[in-house]
Amino acid sequence: MSFNQEGTAERTYDAIVIGSGISGGYAAMELCKKGHKTLMLERGRMVKHGEYPTAGLDPWDLSNQNMVTAEENAAHYFKQNRLSWWVREDHKHWINKDDEYPYDEVARFDWIRGHHVGGRSIMWGKHCYRWSDIDFEANLKEGIAIDWPIRYKDIEPWYNYVETFVGVSGQKEGLKQVPDGVFLPPFQLNCAEQHLREEVFKKYPDRVVTPGRVANLSEYKSEIHLGLRGQCMTRDRCVRGCPLGGYFSSLSATIPVATETGNLSLRADSIVQEILFDRKSRKATGVRIKDANTGEELEFYARIIFCNASTIGTTAILMNSRSDEFPDGLGNSSGELGHNLMDHHYGMGAGGTLPGFEDTYYKGRKPLGFYIPRFRNIDEESRRSDYLRGFSYQGGASRTHNIPEGVVGKTLKDSIFTPGSYNINMTCFGELLPYHENRMWLNFDKKDKHGMPIITFDASLKENERKLRIDGVRCAEEMLEAAGCKNIYSYNNETAVGAAIHEMGTARMGNDPKTSVLNKWNQMHDVKNVFITDGSCMTSSATQNPSITYMALTARAVDYAQKQIEEGKL
Repeated sequence: MSFNQEGTAERTYDAIVIGSGISGGYAAMELCKKGHKTLMLERGRMVKHGEYPTAGLDPWDLSNQNMVTAEENAAHYFKQNRLSWWVREDHKHWINKDDEYPYDEVARFDWIRGHHVGGRSIMWGKHCYRWSDIDFEANLKEGIAIDWPIRYKDIEPWYNYVETFVGVSGQKEGLKQVPDGVFLPPFQLNCAEQHLREEVFKKYPDRVVTPGRVANLSEYKSEIHLGLRGQCMTRDRCVRGCPLGGYFSSLSATIPVATETGNLSLRADSIVQEILFDRKSRKATGVRIKDANTGEELEFYARIIFCNASTIGTTAILMNSRSDEFPDGLGNSSGELGHNLMDHHYGMGAGGTLPGFEDTYYKGRKPLGFYIPRFRNIDEESRRSDYLRGFSYQGGASRTHNIPEGVVGKTLKDSIFTPGSYNINMTCFGELLPYHENRMWLNFDKKDKHGMPIITFDASLKENERKLRIDGVRCAEEMLEAAGCKNIYSYNNETAVGAAIHEMGTARMGNDPKTSVLNKWNQMHDVKNVFITDGSCMTSSATQNPSITYMALTARAVDYAQKQIEEGKL
């Protein structure tokens, strides 16, 4: 069935990009820079850089001390509020309401997403850590799932390429498990964090406390950091959207650069229903969308299509793209589409009070504190017998305020302006193995308000992850003890898959079309003009935050697609 066949030429482009987040923005920019007339489709509302309603508000400007009321949580955020720290007044406008975008769970799944131009690039954590061959080779060496079709040497030049544009602040450490990159000056550790680094190294030389590597511009270079960027002012309001462009987002960086080429067409409120497939040519011809406001259905056509609607969004579109050739979803001859759903797992860590340093303070609110890269199972010396893979930590140290209960007037004012001791906190992020049984699927008998089938999730942590968590908490306690912390506490609250907002897998890369959806170029085995470079392409999850890897894979895939076009193969 076809729609709107009149005016086909006006709806035909060189390329279509589905999604406007981290990877979608990068795909559109790279395609536009190479001269391709590109249509970017975003299912959510239009947002332009600077349209961040709470970016300039001070704490006293926010109602309820920045807390969403219990009534509003019960009505609109009843699933996301299971993560009690997540939905807040200052950024709730970036978060989908659970009652408007329902989903089903066999096992609990925390699905955090926002439908708007820029996607989660507006509120991402901005941590940028390279993967290494320890990660790319792990599946093969351990006999887990399938082998990655690439190695570090394949992606290293693309890390260099995207880090130069993104602007990653960090410190070189020479570690094999998290390779150094193209860094701007780091946001330096404060005195308590530096003390932790030194004392941990004395007792545990394999554990490195380093400044977090983050996509905030500690230094601005106009000839490199194109778009609408400016230097980070260390306001620590990133999750609201940064009108200064101090951190990397689609709105501040990739979309403006793509727009400047004159090759970008951006259409918001466009819900992609399916990718259209021509059985004769065995290629995708375009996409069918539904206008979220009018309900009108339209078709758009292109030579190549990049799917970047996020791990779950992309896979849902592919599953909904059914035909006689692909009754279980476009490009799903392997049967792997929707399987191998991963995330990082956390809800574990430790904290404590650090005596001393009461005569020191710090200036500004830097965007992050420290990072401790994985140190388990990276070689024979660090090999564990009780679990596979490993974990990393993100944390920070800051001075607290000890305000006695019930004080008022001058005593209260003096207490507010008298900083207390330093507290150090660290959260452990563990790797989740790619289990085939961890999956998502569509319920075609149950539809949302736009007529799209409801997604069902069934994914959970297994025994390997639970053993890993015990060690992760123990190691956190050890490091705080080494630093001389007092009143140390720890926690191990098993989170659901999805809570770390690092969904991966479901349309994995691989060498064999029988066991994977994509080849080593992020190109569909079955449909050669469809590329997928968001989190759904991942074959394992590692411990590092994945977004910089998505961007590197995206730039690499666009470069490959361009060469295929030039050779007449696409």
